[in-house]
Amino acid sequence: MNAKTETTTRIGGTVLIVLPPSEGKACGGDGPPLDPAGLSFPELNPIRERVLSALAEVCGRDDAPQVLALPRTQAEEALRRNRDLHTAPTLPVSRLYKGVLYENLALASLDEAARRAADEQIVILSGLWGALRLTDRIPPYRLAMAVSLPPLGRLAALWRPALEQALRPTGLVVDMRSAPYAVAWRPAAPTVTVRVFREFHVPGGVPKRTVVSHMAKATRGKVAHDLLKAGVDPASPEELLKAVCGLGYSAELSGDGRHLDVVLHA
Repeated sequence: MNAKTETTTRIGGTVLIVLPPSEGKACGGDGPPLDPAGLSFPELNPIRERVLSALAEVCGRDDAPQVLALPRTQAEEALRRNRDLHTAPTLPVSRLYKGVLYENLALASLDEAARRAADEQIVILSGLWGALRLTDRIPPYRLAMAVSLPPLGRLAALWRPALEQALRPTGLVVDMRSAPYAVAWRPAAPTVTVRVFREFHVPGGVPKRTVVSHMAKATRGKVAHDLLKAGVDPASPEELLKAVCGLGYSAELSGDGRHLDVVLHA
C-alpha cells in the first residue's frame, strides 16, 4: 500500500470536529494487517513506532495490567489485542469504536453526503496512534491517553508537540474530547468546547445546573450526528450556536465563546 501524502493543509477550510476514542471497540476486523504507512497524518509515524514498540515491551511484563490501567476482567483480552497489533485483521475507524458517543454519532445511518462530511471533518485523538481519520484501518487495541508508558512517560505530553505540527486547522474547531485527550492537543485555531449540563428547576428558586458524564458522551455524539446530517459548516462560535439551536437543542455560549453549553432539562 502506498503511503498517504496528506499534509496539514488538508485540515483547513471546514469545521473540524475533534473526538476522543472509546474504550469499547469492535471484536475484530476483516481487512489486511496494519500498514502504519497508510494512516492519515504520516508525520506522526515516528512517534507511533515508538509507542508501538514500548507497548509491546510493556505487554510482556507481569505488571502490564497495572501499568496500562486495565480493569481486571478485561486485562487478558486487552493484552492479547495489544500483542497482535501487527498481525490482527484491521477495520475502518468508523466501525471500530463502540462507546456511547459513537453509538449516538451513528455513522452508519448517515446518508452519502453526510458520510463524506464526516470523513473530512472528524479527527479522533488516540493514545496509540496520535490522531486518526474515520477511513483509517487499524486493529482493536487498548491504550488510554492518560497512561504513563515506560520508558516514554505520559502519552499526552509525548504526543503534544507532534500533534501541534500535524494538526493545523484554519476553520472552527468543535472540541468534544474528554479531559485526558484535551490536554494532548490545544488547537491554535478558534475552538469551541462542547459541554453538557443538566438543569434542575427548584420551585421558587434559581435553576441549578450539574455536569453530567454518561449523558454528556451521548449528547456530544448526537450533536455531531445532527450537525453532519444537516450539512452545516459553522465558521464561528456564533454560527455553531445558531446551528445547534436550530437543530432543537437548548444551548448557549459561555467563556467569551470558548464553550458551547448544551443544557438538558430535567
